Amino acid sequence: MAGLTHMTIAEARDALKAKTISSAELTGAHLKAMEQTRALNAFVTETPERAMADAARADAALAKGTAGALEGIPLGIKDLFCTEGVLTTAGSHILDGFKPPYESTVSAKLWQAGAVMLGKLNMDEFAMGSSNMTSYHGPVKNPWRRKGANAELVPGGSSGGSAAAVAARSVMGATATDTGGSIRQPAAFTGTVGIKPTYGRCSRWGIVAFASSLDQAGPIARTVKDTAIMLQAMSGHDPKDSTSADLAVPDFEAAVERGVKGLKIGIPKEYKLDAAPKEIQDLWEQGIAWLKAAGATTVEITLPHTKYALPVYYVIAPAEASSNLARYDGVRFGLRVPGKSLDEMYENTRASGFGAEVKRRILIGTYVLSAGYYDAYYLRAQRVRALIARDFTEAYKQVDAILTPATPSAAFAIGEKMDDPIAMYLNDVFTVTANLAGLPGISVPGGLNADGLPLGLQVIGRAFDEETVFAVGRAIEKAANFTAMPEGMA
Repeated sequence: MAGLTHMTIAEARDALKAKTISSAELTGAHLKAMEQTRALNAFVTETPERAMADAARADAALAKGTAGALEGIPLGIKDLFCTEGVLTTAGSHILDGFKPPYESTVSAKLWQAGAVMLGKLNMDEFAMGSSNMTSYHGPVKNPWRRKGANAELVPGGSSGGSAAAVAARSVMGATATDTGGSIRQPAAFTGTVGIKPTYGRCSRWGIVAFASSLDQAGPIARTVKDTAIMLQAMSGHDPKDSTSADLAVPDFEAAVERGVKGLKIGIPKEYKLDAAPKEIQDLWEQGIAWLKAAGATTVEITLPHTKYALPVYYVIAPAEASSNLARYDGVRFGLRVPGKSLDEMYENTRASGFGAEVKRRILIGTYVLSAGYYDAYYLRAQRVRALIARDFTEAYKQVDAILTPATPSAAFAIGEKMDDPIAMYLNDVFTVTANLAGLPGISVPGGLNADGLPLGLQVIGRAFDEETVFAVGRAIEKAANFTAMPEGMA
């Protein structure tokens, strides 16, 4: 049964169609793996009965020859996606007991494609964090450990439960969301592949909102091909989401093996940070060499407003969060803490329901939107955001894609940076520009550092050109030949 949990989505799909395995067997193996990896705290809610019912339905569809693109494939769903009748908390106490009466568009598309639901995955509260330490349900643990040490490491955030579950072989793939790097950073920390598609490629309907102009759903899986297969099913126009792009979905899987011969790859000089460890720079240089060997050429480019990206993000994202999170008041759903008056009930509910990081961002957001500061902070940040987007537009006149490191470090120990919010925010330094510009970006594992921990490379593409991103990502994946696994997972 262990062999079943080590299959890729592509391999399992082919085996299911050939009827050499059944979805019931595949799902059962993953439910057993979930039991064996519970110490990671990757799941908020497990749905074994639903999973086996889904598997039975999938086996019936496979027998009839009416299989969907993901028929019988067991997946995990980040707890930010509303799932009809299944607890959805966004990692927060304030949504205790909330079972949505509707399904998010992205998860509905996965079920339409035949996927099996294993459960809901842990995450930073309301997707606010880079470590998965802010979850009300407790921290997720990375299945990786430093060589010769047993200190527990973070899996990254906010999609840490998704990344940890994929790395631990307890799910074949998982949904995730990315507001400032929350797919790509945890993928890099766990040796998995994660893609944030172009803003608008996947519907945001039914996903609990953090920062509406930045949030985007995407998949985490173990190979570039698997993420392409998942994204194909997750994408598409949704009239219920006004920001959803009314564009045809390309054949992402076909694009994976397209190759990079003749492509021009941009290398932004602003991403060469003096403070970044040498191993990050060395991996970047190795990635450049791999792409050259595969037939691409590299061009040094400049993205001059990159240095303003983090401050811009930490004005815009909290501002939007303060607005989005105003709806959690104890009246309609989730937690309610009584008070002597309506105002006191609001205060008690929000004081008890939100964690420290969420409160911090609501306060920052309310401040930058307040009278006297709106022009000085929020409007100025929006203007700089436009300049950051323009930098990419200019760069793509010269190049087809951009290669950068995914993170400024490998995974760090649980609790290591929790007393320093600025150090924690710096985890997104390489990823946040793609969100501000609405561009697709993928993290692909490139190797291990001196401590034996995974490091990732990031590819950023033009808007709605995920095909090139997948092709470049696959070229890196082939050259890196990353086969390392967390200890005990072999």
